This record gives sequence, C-alpha cells and structure tokens, in this order.
Amino acid sequence: MNIHAGLLRVALAAACALAWSAAAGAEVPVRIGLLKFGTVNWEVDTIIHNGLDRQNGIAIEVVELASNEATRVALLSGEVDIIVSDWLLVSRQRAEGTPLAFVPYSTSVGSIMVRCDSGMDSLDDLKGMTIGVAGGPLDKGWLTLQGLAEGEYGFDLAAETEQAFGAPPLLAEKLRQGELDAALNYWHYNARLETEGFCELVGGQEANKAVGAKGDISAVGYVFSEEWADANREAALGFVRASRAAKALLAESDEEWQRLRPLMGAENDAVFAKLVERYREGIPRRPIAEEEEDTARVYRYLAEKGGERLVGPATEMAEGTFWSALREGT
Repeated sequence: MNIHAGLLRVALAAACALAWSAAAGAEVPVRIGLLKFGTVNWEVDTIIHNGLDRQNGIAIEVVELASNEATRVALLSGEVDIIVSDWLLVSRQRAEGTPLAFVPYSTSVGSIMVRCDSGMDSLDDLKGMTIGVAGGPLDKGWLTLQGLAEGEYGFDLAAETEQAFGAPPLLAEKLRQGELDAALNYWHYNARLETEGFCELVGGQEANKAVGAKGDISAVGYVFSEEWADANREAALGFVRASRAAKALLAESDEEWQRLRPLMGAENDAVFAKLVERYREGIPRRPIAEEEEDTARVYRYLAEKGGERLVGPATEMAEGTFWSALREGT
C-alpha cells in the first residue's frame, strides 16, 4: 500500500469511526489562534471547508493573531484553545509548571539555500561566507546546523562565517540580490527560491540527524493546554482526527490544492507546484513513539548548545511534552 493510499484510508476511517459526534448533538467549539498568512491556514481551511471538524464533533473557530508571541499569550490566557508552535515552548512551559501538550503538525523545516551555480557543495564551503539566518542566533535550526558542521567537518560554523539575522522575507530578497552568500530560511520561502535558480545546500532534518535523531522530526505542531484537553477530551481527539483527515486529503487530492491556491499566494504555477510538493513531504508519517524519542535527543543537544536562554532550566525534554493520548495509540 503506498503512502497516499494509506493516508486516505486514515481519513476515511476517521470519518466512519465518529458516530459519537452525531449522537452527541451540537458540535463543541474549538478556538484556534493563527497568523493570517501562516501555512497552517491551508490545513485549517481544508478542515472547515470539507466539514471535517463537524464530522468529528467540533466546530473550529479561527482567531487571527498578529504574531507568534500574540498566539502564545492568547493560549496562556485562555483566549484560544489551540495554537501552532514548537516542542521547545511546550517543554519549557511544562518545566515551569504550565502543562501544555504538543501534537506533531509538520516535519518541513528550514534549510540553507545557495545559488545552484555558486560552486558550493557542502557546509564546509561556507567558511568565510555571509549567511542570513531567520529566527535569530538561538534558532534551533541554526544551532543544529552548527552541530552538523562541528561533527562532520570539524569547524565552528558560527565563528567561521558572518551571520545576518533578519526577517524571512528580507533574507530571501537579500539572497536574490546577491547580498548574502547563503541563507537559512523557512521551508515555504525556500520553496519559492527553488523556482528561481537556488538549491538546498543542507537541510534541517540532516542537521537534526547529526545531533541525535534517527529520522525526521516535526518542526512545529498543534499546542494546547493539557488541562483543556482533559476537560474536553473528545473535542481534543476530534481535532486531531480532523487534522489527520485533512492531511490525508491534501496528500492525495490535487483538486483540493487548486481550491486552496488563492489562499496560498503562489506567484506562478512553478511556485504553486513546489509549495504543494514541499507541504506533502512534510506530513508526519512516523510512529509517534519514535518521533518523540528522536525529538528528546535533539532537545538534549539544544539544551547543551543553547542553554537556559533557549530551553529554560530543564536539560531534558519534559515528560508529557508529546500529548499522552498520542502514545496511547490515538
């Protein structure tokens, strides 16, 4: 059975297995805080348009927020039930006494891009170069790439390059203009660059494996309060099932992507096709226990490299960072 067929079966099984929602009557509202132009909007729109939330006993309410910090504040204050963030946030909050939980959303991660005709073939070629880095000096992708450089090539990537930290769209434009030799940027900016003569020099998943992971791990996921999930277990499970059904549809259906195209802001057919390709590649497919173990290994490296400024006081990923219901086979 191929991957797409398997995902489609998951979607159909999820829809058929939810007879409880019809019996339960009115759907439970679930508020999700999203950035207006974030790629997660594609999945949430798919859920709502196809009624996958209502099939699973919930009614998703989208709350548009202006920044990642605003989404975190909204979640912690109870203004929304779910946001998209990373496991570093969840683990840190759990270690500090706030029981958040993480559900993997996407393994699409940033990568270092260079011009395809630059002559650079490996990380070692970046010595003496100027690199744009999205996310700041404590970005987990930047830190794991330093681990890859040290382990495989024996050099200090941060010390032997010049970094320019900035916003993703600015760095992409500076790379196009030739003001940067390379740029570590988020996947959807890189997808566009791939249609303009740029190539991936090294990917974030390769860096994750260099510091302990055995397979791909999710960069971001759905994050919610474990207390909310305990009090609204069927709604939380319904959201996870709706998300999986949407991913299965997006993995299989070209028609659904055509419907989403106006939302994606794709400048041309080539960009549209590359965004679809990269999104599909990022759909998590590993057993949750394996991904959780690998994420914990990467966390240990980041705790050592980034210290308390990055991860807080805990040197190990907090127990329960990945929602316990996932480990129970949900």
